[in-house]
Amino acid sequence: MHSPVLVLKDSLKRESGSKVQHANIQAAKAVADIIRTTLGPRSMLKMLLDAGGGIVVTNDGNSILRELDVAHPAAKTMIDLSRTQDEEVGDGTTSVIILAGEMLHVAEAFINKRFHPTVICRAYSKALEDALAVLDKIAMSIDVNDRASMLGLVKSCIGTKFTSQFGDLIADLAIEATTIVGVDLGQGYREVDIKKYIKVEKIPGGQLEDSKVLKGVMFNKDVVAPGKMRRKIINPRIILLDCPLEYKKGENQTNAELLKEEDWGVMLRMEEEYIEGLCVQILKFKPDLVITEKGLSDLACHYFSKAGVSAIRRLRKTDNNRIAKSCGATVVNRPDELQESDVGTGAGIFEVKKIGDEFFTFIVECQDPKACTVLLRGASKDLLNEVERNLQDAMSVARNIIKNPKLVPGGGATELTVSAMLKQKSSSVEGIEKWPYEAAAIAFESIPRTLAQNCGVNVIRTMTALQGKHGNGENPWIGIDGNTGAITDMKERKIWDAYNVKAQTFKTAIEAACMLLRIDDIVSGIKKKQAPGAGPQQTKIEEEGDADGERIIPE
Repeated sequence: MHSPVLVLKDSLKRESGSKVQHANIQAAKAVADIIRTTLGPRSMLKMLLDAGGGIVVTNDGNSILRELDVAHPAAKTMIDLSRTQDEEVGDGTTSVIILAGEMLHVAEAFINKRFHPTVICRAYSKALEDALAVLDKIAMSIDVNDRASMLGLVKSCIGTKFTSQFGDLIADLAIEATTIVGVDLGQGYREVDIKKYIKVEKIPGGQLEDSKVLKGVMFNKDVVAPGKMRRKIINPRIILLDCPLEYKKGENQTNAELLKEEDWGVMLRMEEEYIEGLCVQILKFKPDLVITEKGLSDLACHYFSKAGVSAIRRLRKTDNNRIAKSCGATVVNRPDELQESDVGTGAGIFEVKKIGDEFFTFIVECQDPKACTVLLRGASKDLLNEVERNLQDAMSVARNIIKNPKLVPGGGATELTVSAMLKQKSSSVEGIEKWPYEAAAIAFESIPRTLAQNCGVNVIRTMTALQGKHGNGENPWIGIDGNTGAITDMKERKIWDAYNVKAQTFKTAIEAACMLLRIDDIVSGIKKKQAPGAGPQQTKIEEEGDADGERIIPE
């Protein structure tokens, strides 16, 4: 007998074979079950308490999973899925997790039957290709400039969210904001950068109905000298700077030796002349408003207020860029490089208003702005946070449509059509791959099934009726109305989804399922390498004598 050879250290734990796959599938299913109830218009909300004691109340799949702290590696991968989905297309974060969980769930039976994971993955990849082909077939194009159909689309995408009770409000804001910041790249392509050029400003107070999209920018700042500078200017000339308007301070601890008393006066005069020079260069262009990202000294403030120019200092770089985009100015790095073309003249009104206790600067009514601010008002902070999350989703949907104006039916109709088509095709798949291929077809039904569950209708009856209607391929637009649970035509109900959200959901879910299935070994307990020279740390073991060495306190 050979003595057993130890390859791995004792501290390492190794699991291999089908045990790993079962564990991964269980973990993925657990994550999917957490957010299964948040799909569809009749969804439940989740309340999460974070470490700081803050509360998040939401039904956005990504927001829920982002807050969770998960130990299992497969569950972490699932959570990454919804993050990817959120970054890519901004919607469908819940569906992608449910679909991936279901794909893994149907694969479990094959692993029990000793199918090789790569066979299952091959069948899944084939199913994905065919599913995308079906999507292309049933997608219909939409005119981006037709406001009504755009509104219907965005509304149906955020109909599952909390703000759907406020009617068209959020959908209107989202469409307006994305239309403003859209940039034509030529050849029919439009680029919409939501993160950079749309700012969402939440101010508690007022009503939700007071929310609006500003054609311009607002930020939480006041002018430098409120009494002396104008707080309202019509058609201002705006100069944006990226440099301090104060005397350059010496680098750490500069010593200056002054021998004569007059030298002190000379030195101060030099500082004053330097700042005066800067201000003269700026005032040459007759601006009404000067905004800088850095500091602005009292002296510069005095020169500006004497010339009747309002000034704002220490503005965030992102805000400065937004102002540049909306009023047509250029951010200048040195005052002596200023040119007439750098002055922004596109803004209609500059105004400082007081909302609540704070002052906000509005630069609005710009001609053809390429950046905008969405002003949200509402009763409480939690409400506003949820509205903002919904607005982000709505804007992503609007952006997707502008980029790729194609629609597919919502309400689980797409998944059912894909499922029916795959079932038909599975008869032509040869060899052992046929069974996993069929299973993938059945897995697509998890989305309409979950919708039906969340409505509280009889799941089995509804699903059988739907499968019957899709089985003979009469109308791919038949699905579940998420509010009532009735079986209806999605075209009439205007329940739509964006094509690239669906495509991305399918791709992400299936690719992730394949990746998790192909893991057959988990080695855990790997320690980080120690820095050279750091010896092994001795752990102090408490001996019996120490443990009982407490002195007995006399009573």
